[in-house]
Amino acid sequence: MRSYQDKPVPKETARRIGETGRLTGSSINGQPWHFIAVEDRDMLRRLAASARSGPFIGQAPLAVVVAIERTPYAVSDGSRAIQSMMLAAWSEGVDSNWAGFLGMEAAKPLLGIPGKLDVLAIVAFGYPARVVGKGKKRRKPLSEVAHRERFGQPFA
Repeated sequence: MRSYQDKPVPKETARRIGETGRLTGSSINGQPWHFIAVEDRDMLRRLAASARSGPFIGQAPLAVVVAIERTPYAVSDGSRAIQSMMLAAWSEGVDSNWAGFLGMEAAKPLLGIPGKLDVLAIVAFGYPARVVGKGKKRRKPLSEVAHRERFGQPFA
């Protein structure tokens, strides 16, 4: 989703989203992440300008900046946390979109993120401006992507 209603995400919903990210499993329980929730309109616009692929961030009522430690599994663990937050939001009727995948250095000074951390992504959250797909997604059938025992053996 890249277009949001001008409606804030309730504090309790935002808290549940963050809590879901915090509780996500991580390699050897390293929890190499930090989540910065941003609701300030000016800062959202500044973050949008800092993210080459994320101009939509400036229209969202909430964004979570995910900073990670420089550990071997941090990108994977941070990505897992992001997906968990996105699913938690979806369950509450809040849509989301992820901008970036590292290379987000410009966001660090805006939020005072220490140099020893990397910004993995900025995830925008908000209520969708329009209904899209009525809950249906265009996905390949299971028979094209799932296999049993060996590649090419039908899963079904």
